[in-house]
Amino acid sequence: MPIRLDPLDWRILKELQSDGRMTNVALAARVGLSAPPCLRRVRALEEAGLINGYTVLLDEAALGFKLIAFAMVGLHNQAESELRAFENLVLGWSLVREAYMLSGESDYILQCVAPDLTVFQDFVLNELTAAPNVASVKTFLSIRRAKREPGVPISATAVRDE
Repeated sequence: MPIRLDPLDWRILKELQSDGRMTNVALAARVGLSAPPCLRRVRALEEAGLINGYTVLLDEAALGFKLIAFAMVGLHNQAESELRAFENLVLGWSLVREAYMLSGESDYILQCVAPDLTVFQDFVLNELTAAPNVASVKTFLSIRRAKREPGVPISATAVRDE
């Protein structure tokens, strides 16, 4: 059953999405509530699974991860057990930061970060293409990031009137 959100819930989500580090007092001031009811709403959004956690966005290049790459992966067999087995492997690969199962030409797309091309190539050759059930891998190197906006597009309309 879908969760009904009122405009205050939407404002809370929008503010936390833009700055998940802010204190409850600051959040309450931004959305026009006192701190206790704001905290109750945040906890309710967490318990409902709408807020899955809090994280920080790191500057990959500044930390020595200068290469962002994508790998399109095709599998020999798409049986559910084989898909789960591949996904379990993906969970253990630290260079893979995001992974999505796709429809169409490839079965998965993996977003990877690495210190350099040599490390990424080593991962592709020794781990990814060597993994059971992997039929094909096509890689793409990122030239530059044009946009980075995690989360969902919360519109002004949702914030005003749900």
